[in-house]
Amino acid sequence: MSDTTTDQTDNAAPANDVKADDAKDNAPATASAIPQEELARLSDDIIMALKTVYDPEIPADIYELGLIYKVDIEDDRSVKIAMTLTAPGCPVAGEMPGWVENAVGTVEGVSGVEVEMTFDPPWTPDRMSEEAQVAIGWY
Repeated sequence: MSDTTTDQTDNAAPANDVKADDAKDNAPATASAIPQEELARLSDDIIMALKTVYDPEIPADIYELGLIYKVDIEDDRSVKIAMTLTAPGCPVAGEMPGWVENAVGTVEGVSGVEVEMTFDPPWTPDRMSEEAQVAIGWY
């Protein structure tokens, strides 16, 4: 059972609109086995870890680019991530999930990481945060 779900699949909502505090709003109605303070810390730390992973062709991190669609923190503190790429033929398609697993796996308290790649919905530039747009020179 999931403790928290951060869902970013709405194309109109860029990644930076989802914050760790939103996790409680997206959480299932059942009570979490993880104390709320720890859950908030885990959420913040996972986001910070995701922000250390960059698409090598774009000078912005994958979180700000809007490539992270969903993050679930399970009761056993394992993390499940649904993500996409800017294009299905991205040259790092085979490597990026490993980079995400490695980054999130370093977060204290995380027991394991599973990354699922999806292209539904397809990524569009609308998903980028203002920070990402500035980084690539769109502002």
